Amino acid sequence: MCTTCGCDKATKPTLTNVQNGKVVSLDHDHSHDHEHPHDHEHGHSHGSIVLLEKDILAKNNLIAERNRGWFEGRNILAINLVSSPGSGKTTLLERTLNDMKNEIPMSVIEGDQETINDAERIRATGCRVVQINTGTGCHLESDMLARGLEELQPSMNSVLMIENVGNLVCPALFDLGEKAKVAILSVTEGEDKPLKYPYMFKASKVMILNKVDLLPYVKFDVDKCIEFARQVNPEIQVFKISATQGDGLDGWYDWLKSEIKPETP
Repeated sequence: MCTTCGCDKATKPTLTNVQNGKVVSLDHDHSHDHEHPHDHEHGHSHGSIVLLEKDILAKNNLIAERNRGWFEGRNILAINLVSSPGSGKTTLLERTLNDMKNEIPMSVIEGDQETINDAERIRATGCRVVQINTGTGCHLESDMLARGLEELQPSMNSVLMIENVGNLVCPALFDLGEKAKVAILSVTEGEDKPLKYPYMFKASKVMILNKVDLLPYVKFDVDKCIEFARQVNPEIQVFKISATQGDGLDGWYDWLKSEIKPETP
Protein backbone atom coordinates (compact mmCIF):
# COMPACT_ATOMS: atom_id res chain seq x y z
CA MET A 1 0.00 0.00 0.00
CA CYS A 2 1.06 3.65 0.24
CA THR A 3 3.81 3.13 2.80
CA THR A 4 5.73 1.07 0.26
CA CYS A 5 4.67 2.51 -3.12
CA GLY A 6 6.66 5.73 -2.94
CA CYS A 7 4.15 8.08 -1.35
CA ASP A 8 6.44 8.40 1.68
CA LYS A 9 8.73 10.44 -0.56
CA ALA A 10 5.91 12.82 -1.45
CA THR A 11 6.35 16.54 -1.68
CA LYS A 12 4.38 18.47 0.92
CA PRO A 13 0.68 18.74 0.03
CA THR A 14 -0.87 22.19 -0.27
CA LEU A 15 -4.33 23.64 0.15
CA THR A 16 -5.58 26.43 -2.11
CA ASN A 17 -8.64 28.57 -1.44
CA VAL A 18 -9.54 29.51 -5.00
CA GLN A 19 -11.93 32.20 -3.77
CA ASN A 20 -9.12 34.35 -2.35
CA GLY A 21 -5.96 32.74 -3.73
CA LYS A 22 -4.69 31.73 -0.29
CA VAL A 23 -2.20 28.83 -0.44
CA VAL A 24 -1.26 26.88 2.69
CA SER A 25 1.28 24.08 3.08
CA LEU A 26 -0.34 21.16 4.86
CA ASP A 27 3.09 20.03 6.07
CA HIS A 28 1.86 16.47 5.75
CA ASP A 29 4.21 13.50 5.81
CA HIS A 30 2.98 10.07 4.75
CA SER A 31 5.61 8.42 6.92
CA HIS A 32 4.28 10.11 10.11
CA ASP A 33 6.00 9.56 13.46
CA HIS A 34 7.69 6.24 14.08
CA GLU A 35 6.91 5.23 17.64
CA HIS A 36 7.67 1.55 17.25
CA PRO A 37 11.22 0.15 17.24
CA HIS A 38 13.14 -0.31 13.99
CA ASP A 39 16.33 -2.08 13.08
CA HIS A 40 17.93 0.73 11.07
CA GLU A 41 21.11 -1.25 10.43
CA HIS A 42 19.25 -3.76 8.34
CA GLY A 43 16.46 -1.53 7.02
CA HIS A 44 12.74 -2.16 7.41
CA SER A 45 11.79 -5.76 7.97
CA HIS A 46 8.48 -7.02 6.65
CA GLY A 47 7.11 -6.90 10.18
CA SER A 48 8.06 -3.26 10.74
CA ILE A 49 6.44 -2.29 7.42
CA VAL A 50 3.20 -3.93 8.53
CA LEU A 51 3.41 -2.05 11.84
CA LEU A 52 4.00 1.21 9.98
CA GLU A 53 0.96 0.58 7.79
CA LYS A 54 -1.13 -0.11 10.90
CA ASP A 55 0.14 3.08 12.54
CA ILE A 56 -0.75 5.16 9.50
CA LEU A 57 -4.23 3.68 9.18
CA ALA A 58 -4.87 3.96 12.93
CA LYS A 59 -3.97 7.65 12.92
CA ASN A 60 -6.03 8.23 9.79
CA ASN A 61 -9.05 6.42 11.24
CA LEU A 62 -8.89 8.40 14.48
CA ILE A 63 -9.03 11.72 12.63
CA ALA A 64 -11.71 10.31 10.30
CA GLU A 65 -13.91 9.64 13.32
CA ARG A 66 -13.39 13.22 14.47
CA ASN A 67 -14.39 14.43 11.01
CA ARG A 68 -17.46 12.21 11.11
CA GLY A 69 -18.52 13.65 14.45
CA TRP A 70 -17.95 17.17 13.10
CA PHE A 71 -20.22 16.39 10.13
CA GLU A 72 -22.91 14.82 12.30
CA GLY A 73 -22.91 17.75 14.70
CA ARG A 74 -23.54 20.15 11.81
CA ASN A 75 -25.85 17.87 9.80
CA ILE A 76 -23.47 17.85 6.83
CA LEU A 77 -23.73 14.98 4.36
CA ALA A 78 -20.18 14.19 3.18
CA ILE A 79 -19.82 12.18 -0.03
CA ASN A 80 -16.43 10.86 -1.20
CA LEU A 81 -16.30 10.61 -5.01
CA VAL A 82 -13.73 8.04 -6.12
CA SER A 83 -12.69 6.69 -9.51
CA SER A 84 -9.82 6.14 -11.90
CA PRO A 85 -8.69 9.20 -13.91
CA GLY A 86 -10.94 10.16 -16.80
CA SER A 87 -14.17 8.61 -15.52
CA GLY A 88 -15.99 11.95 -15.55
CA LYS A 89 -15.97 12.76 -11.81
CA THR A 90 -15.54 16.48 -12.25
CA THR A 91 -18.05 16.67 -15.09
CA LEU A 92 -20.60 14.81 -12.96
CA LEU A 93 -19.86 17.10 -10.04
CA GLU A 94 -20.28 20.23 -12.19
CA ARG A 95 -23.59 18.93 -13.55
CA THR A 96 -24.83 17.99 -10.07
CA LEU A 97 -23.95 21.39 -8.64
CA ASN A 98 -25.60 23.26 -11.50
CA ASP A 99 -28.76 21.15 -11.41
CA MET A 100 -29.17 21.01 -7.63
CA LYS A 101 -27.84 24.37 -6.40
CA ASN A 102 -31.33 25.79 -5.89
CA GLU A 103 -32.40 22.74 -3.85
CA ILE A 104 -29.37 21.76 -1.78
CA PRO A 105 -26.58 23.95 -0.36
CA MET A 106 -23.28 22.35 -1.39
CA SER A 107 -19.56 22.92 -1.11
CA VAL A 108 -16.60 20.98 -2.51
CA ILE A 109 -13.13 19.83 -1.54
CA GLU A 110 -11.09 18.92 -4.61
CA GLY A 111 -8.19 16.46 -4.48
CA ASP A 112 -5.53 16.22 -7.18
CA GLN A 113 -1.79 15.70 -7.28
CA GLU A 114 -1.22 19.03 -9.01
CA THR A 115 -3.04 22.08 -10.49
CA ILE A 116 -6.20 23.88 -9.36
CA ASN A 117 -7.91 23.27 -12.71
CA ASP A 118 -10.78 21.23 -11.29
CA ALA A 119 -11.36 23.69 -8.44
CA GLU A 120 -11.61 26.50 -10.99
CA ARG A 121 -14.24 24.52 -12.86
CA ILE A 122 -16.19 24.05 -9.65
CA ARG A 123 -15.88 27.72 -8.71
CA ALA A 124 -17.41 28.61 -12.09
CA THR A 125 -20.65 26.94 -10.94
CA GLY A 126 -20.87 29.41 -8.06
CA CYS A 127 -20.03 26.77 -5.46
CA ARG A 128 -17.50 27.34 -2.67
CA VAL A 129 -14.46 25.10 -3.12
CA VAL A 130 -10.94 24.50 -1.85
CA GLN A 131 -8.25 22.49 -3.64
CA ILE A 132 -5.93 20.03 -1.94
CA ASN A 133 -2.87 19.08 -3.99
CA THR A 134 -1.18 15.93 -2.72
CA GLY A 135 2.11 16.26 -4.64
CA THR A 136 3.18 12.69 -5.39
CA GLY A 137 0.62 11.32 -2.93
CA CYS A 138 -2.06 9.14 -4.49
CA HIS A 139 -5.02 9.82 -2.19
CA LEU A 140 -6.55 12.19 0.32
CA GLU A 141 -6.22 11.42 4.01
CA SER A 142 -8.42 12.44 6.91
CA ASP A 143 -6.04 15.05 8.30
CA MET A 144 -5.87 16.72 4.88
CA LEU A 145 -9.66 16.83 4.83
CA ALA A 146 -9.75 18.28 8.35
CA ARG A 147 -7.49 21.14 7.23
CA GLY A 148 -9.66 21.64 4.17
CA LEU A 149 -12.74 21.90 6.38
CA GLU A 150 -11.08 24.57 8.51
CA GLU A 151 -10.58 26.68 5.40
CA LEU A 152 -13.85 25.89 3.63
CA GLN A 153 -16.20 26.02 6.66
CA PRO A 154 -19.18 24.31 4.95
CA SER A 155 -22.53 25.53 6.20
CA MET A 156 -24.77 23.53 8.52
CA ASN A 157 -27.48 21.38 6.92
CA SER A 158 -25.57 21.07 3.65
CA VAL A 159 -23.79 18.58 1.38
CA LEU A 160 -20.01 18.37 1.10
CA MET A 161 -18.69 16.73 -2.04
CA ILE A 162 -15.12 15.41 -1.79
CA GLU A 163 -13.52 14.65 -5.15
CA ASN A 164 -10.67 12.30 -4.33
CA VAL A 165 -7.49 11.80 -6.36
CA GLY A 166 -8.11 9.62 -9.42
CA ASN A 167 -7.04 6.19 -8.18
CA LEU A 168 -8.98 2.98 -7.50
CA VAL A 169 -6.50 1.56 -4.96
CA CYS A 170 -5.43 3.66 -1.97
CA PRO A 171 -8.56 5.84 -1.54
CA ALA A 172 -10.43 2.61 -0.74
CA LEU A 173 -8.30 2.13 2.38
CA PHE A 174 -8.38 5.67 3.76
CA ASP A 175 -11.57 6.68 5.54
CA LEU A 176 -12.08 10.44 5.51
CA GLY A 177 -15.10 10.47 7.80
CA GLU A 178 -17.55 10.57 4.89
CA LYS A 179 -21.07 9.14 4.96
CA ALA A 180 -20.51 7.20 1.74
CA LYS A 181 -18.04 6.52 -1.02
CA VAL A 182 -19.47 6.81 -4.54
CA ALA A 183 -17.43 5.00 -7.20
CA ILE A 184 -17.68 6.39 -10.73
CA LEU A 185 -16.88 4.01 -13.58
CA SER A 186 -17.20 4.97 -17.24
CA VAL A 187 -18.13 2.72 -20.15
CA THR A 188 -14.83 3.63 -21.79
CA GLU A 189 -13.15 1.48 -19.13
CA GLY A 190 -13.36 -2.30 -18.84
CA GLU A 191 -16.48 -3.89 -17.38
CA ASP A 192 -14.24 -6.04 -15.17
CA LYS A 193 -12.97 -3.05 -13.14
CA PRO A 194 -15.01 -4.11 -10.05
CA LEU A 195 -13.20 -7.47 -10.05
CA LYS A 196 -9.78 -5.88 -10.65
CA TYR A 197 -10.25 -3.32 -7.87
CA PRO A 198 -12.57 -5.12 -5.46
CA TYR A 199 -11.67 -3.16 -2.33
CA MET A 200 -12.90 0.09 -3.83
CA PHE A 201 -16.22 -1.31 -4.99
CA LYS A 202 -16.69 -3.19 -1.72
CA ALA A 203 -16.11 0.07 0.19
CA SER A 204 -18.54 2.05 -1.98
CA LYS A 205 -22.23 2.44 -1.30
CA VAL A 206 -22.98 3.49 -4.88
CA MET A 207 -21.53 2.79 -8.33
CA ILE A 208 -22.27 5.35 -11.01
CA LEU A 209 -21.82 3.98 -14.51
CA ASN A 210 -21.06 7.09 -16.53
CA LYS A 211 -20.90 7.97 -20.25
CA VAL A 212 -23.72 5.60 -21.22
CA ASP A 213 -24.32 7.83 -24.25
CA LEU A 214 -21.14 6.28 -25.68
CA LEU A 215 -22.39 2.69 -25.47
CA PRO A 216 -23.15 2.47 -29.22
CA TYR A 217 -19.49 3.24 -29.93
CA VAL A 218 -17.62 1.13 -27.38
CA LYS A 219 -17.43 -2.54 -26.48
CA PHE A 220 -18.78 -2.64 -22.94
CA ASP A 221 -21.15 -5.17 -21.34
CA VAL A 222 -23.30 -3.20 -18.87
CA ASP A 223 -24.99 -6.26 -17.38
CA LYS A 224 -21.64 -7.98 -16.80
CA CYS A 225 -20.23 -4.88 -15.14
CA ILE A 226 -23.16 -4.67 -12.72
CA GLU A 227 -22.95 -8.42 -12.09
CA PHE A 228 -19.24 -8.09 -11.24
CA ALA A 229 -19.88 -5.14 -8.95
CA ARG A 230 -22.52 -7.12 -7.05
CA GLN A 231 -20.23 -10.12 -6.76
CA VAL A 232 -17.91 -7.86 -4.82
CA ASN A 233 -20.63 -5.89 -3.01
CA PRO A 234 -24.16 -7.33 -3.14
CA GLU A 235 -25.60 -4.16 -1.55
CA ILE A 236 -24.10 -1.65 -3.98
CA GLN A 237 -26.60 0.66 -5.69
CA VAL A 238 -26.04 1.34 -9.38
CA PHE A 239 -27.03 4.36 -11.46
CA LYS A 240 -26.49 4.41 -15.22
CA ILE A 241 -25.97 7.99 -16.35
CA SER A 242 -24.51 10.39 -18.85
CA ALA A 243 -23.16 13.44 -17.05
CA THR A 244 -22.91 15.34 -20.33
CA GLN A 245 -26.31 14.41 -21.81
CA GLY A 246 -28.28 14.13 -18.57
CA ASP A 247 -29.44 10.51 -18.96
CA GLY A 248 -30.28 8.82 -15.64
CA LEU A 249 -29.35 11.76 -13.43
CA ASP A 250 -32.73 11.86 -11.70
CA GLY A 251 -31.98 8.56 -9.98
CA TRP A 252 -28.63 9.88 -8.73
CA TYR A 253 -30.23 13.10 -7.50
CA ASP A 254 -33.05 11.21 -5.76
CA TRP A 255 -30.51 9.04 -3.94
CA LEU A 256 -28.53 12.09 -2.88
CA LYS A 257 -31.64 13.79 -1.50
CA SER A 258 -32.65 10.60 0.31
CA GLU A 259 -29.34 10.61 2.21
CA ILE A 260 -29.85 14.13 3.58
CA LYS A 261 -31.21 14.28 7.12
CA PRO A 262 -33.90 16.86 7.88
CA GLU A 263 -32.68 20.06 9.48
CA THR A 264 -32.64 19.94 13.25
CA PRO A 265 -34.57 22.73 15.02
